[in-house]
Amino acid sequence: MRFKHFLFIFLFGVLLGFDLYGQIRPINPQSGMPSGFPQEGQQLPQRKEIKEEAGGRKKLIDDSTKMVFGPKTSLYFLEKDIKRNIERKVEVDTLLDNFHYYEPVAKSGWMYQDLGNVGSAAKPIFYDVPRTIGVSSGFHAYDLYYLSPDSMRYYDTKSPYTQMNAFFGGGNRNLLDLVFARNINPRWNIGFNLSTIRATKLLNPSGRDDHLAVQNAYSMHTSYKSENGKYLLLANFSRMKHVVEEQGGIVSPDFDETSELFAYQDAKVWLKNSVAQDFRIDYHLYHQYEIVKGWQVYHVFDRRHQNVLFTANLNSSDSSFFNIFNPPRLIASDSTKNQNLFRELRNEVGFKGDLGPLYYNAFLKYRRAEVESANVGNAQQIDEVYVGGMLSGRIGEKWRFDAEAEYLLPEAFRLRGLFVSPFLEASYTKALYRPTAMQLLYAGNHHRWANDFENIGVDQIKGILKVDLPFLRIRPSLTLNRVNNYVFFDTLQQAVQASGEAFLVIPGLKFSANLRQKLFFEGEGYYTQRSGDGADNFRIPSWVVNSRLFYQSEMFKGNLYVQIGLEGRYRSDNYADFYNPAIQQFHIQNFFDVYAYPVIDFFLNARINRTRILLRMNHININMMNEPGYFVTPYFTGLRRTLDVGISWPLFD
Repeated sequence: MRFKHFLFIFLFGVLLGFDLYGQIRPINPQSGMPSGFPQEGQQLPQRKEIKEEAGGRKKLIDDSTKMVFGPKTSLYFLEKDIKRNIERKVEVDTLLDNFHYYEPVAKSGWMYQDLGNVGSAAKPIFYDVPRTIGVSSGFHAYDLYYLSPDSMRYYDTKSPYTQMNAFFGGGNRNLLDLVFARNINPRWNIGFNLSTIRATKLLNPSGRDDHLAVQNAYSMHTSYKSENGKYLLLANFSRMKHVVEEQGGIVSPDFDETSELFAYQDAKVWLKNSVAQDFRIDYHLYHQYEIVKGWQVYHVFDRRHQNVLFTANLNSSDSSFFNIFNPPRLIASDSTKNQNLFRELRNEVGFKGDLGPLYYNAFLKYRRAEVESANVGNAQQIDEVYVGGMLSGRIGEKWRFDAEAEYLLPEAFRLRGLFVSPFLEASYTKALYRPTAMQLLYAGNHHRWANDFENIGVDQIKGILKVDLPFLRIRPSLTLNRVNNYVFFDTLQQAVQASGEAFLVIPGLKFSANLRQKLFFEGEGYYTQRSGDGADNFRIPSWVVNSRLFYQSEMFKGNLYVQIGLEGRYRSDNYADFYNPAIQQFHIQNFFDVYAYPVIDFFLNARINRTRILLRMNHININMMNEPGYFVTPYFTGLRRTLDVGISWPLFD
């Protein structure tokens, strides 16, 4: 570990020590999304004139000879585009849209169920096909807070680029993020990311520094292109240590008549001496070589390590929780220590190329996973071999189709087709994927099983209509899921496999309307209809609705931009999944109805020059409804009225 810390410090010094030299590189402009929808980038203008100073150093200037280093000279790109031969570079974000969505659950569009605080365990509300059809660890409660290798941004900068984000949430829910990147020369960029979470308990904290979640994470990345342009390398390293002091939820008045569900800081909670930890390290490498023009070979290497740990002192008051919800003590009666390690090694080799508007790809992939637990014995080794490929066609910027296939020998597969046009986007996915390692084999102090589950099958159809009018943008959608052999955690917190199929029909609507010049109204809503013998295994609210009404304008001759408004979110009554910290899994329950409750927030986003600030007052309608508050998970309340502030400060020189 000392070597890794030394390497990080060394690279940090290299980043700050190198001089930056200008370079010229062509750009493929890409259009961004209209205002009101999450945007990945915006249209890039042509490069300004580059002039050379004495001594060979170059400066980027406009016609007025002013320095114009900024978002248009600090671009990033993604590996998934490089792999598909898409030349796309995106400006770093300085937009105000959704800026007040700073915490991960909010960034998802409130499409996750958590435990009411930043850094707590979280799961998606809606079912989706897993990206990995082979065996995964099964411990995904903290995926939302991890910068995975496949989401890493690589940069091309004309000057050193630094992005500092600091968010101070009410109740001491604090996040700090730092991004740095610079080009060593026109073909080589290097950078790093740092992020921390310090979230004080919202339920029964003993003091300001009584943290629910503490995270320290960092990553490093580099991109390099040879002088003749034939060889390209992308590499990154990620590390996260995420520690949570579990609380088990509010003690039900059924067990303690003095306990109140909406006492917040004075609430009685089950656990005070139980800790969960998720520690991850990833090494990732992608490189390709162009043998002849339009035809490349490539190689992908991944090495992953995940160490999941849960400890509890059963000689303390925490014992009451386990006596009620997890009565067996299979290993020790005075303490619980559940530790699970998951290691993965992956190599993928393939070739790809372009034939006019067609892109093609074929690959062979080998994956070795090792699952280890002190309570199981010898590590279990799983070897997987995949073959697959892709065909994609692009006709202009607005028409394309994709067809991709992946086959895991001899028992799993994934087929996907996608069609995109100016009026319609449609996809079909058919997959047969393996249950997680944790669902197949687990041994802890309170649970134990060894299962021989069949693979899970799914058919998914998605369609989105695109209607763009002068002052209105509408996106009706429809998602159809058929899932069989679904594996889930039942009311006894046991991994089980459904015997019947489930059908999920989800129509939706997303819109953005310009009501009057600078006044905007946006919203999205989804209705879920469940049917089939396995329908009850999916605890999805019938209605999920988000909306926003805001005013946006520029002031003081364009030096100040402001967004100010109200937004609301709503989920209908549902028996939302409960969370078991001992196994770090959500499981179904039939005793607690997370009742419908509209939450209204006030927000103010402002940009002065390139610096953005936010103010958000959460839950302004508290004590205005029939209930004094709301729940996001059984016995975990949502935020009370709190004020959040934040600042994002980019530096381009």
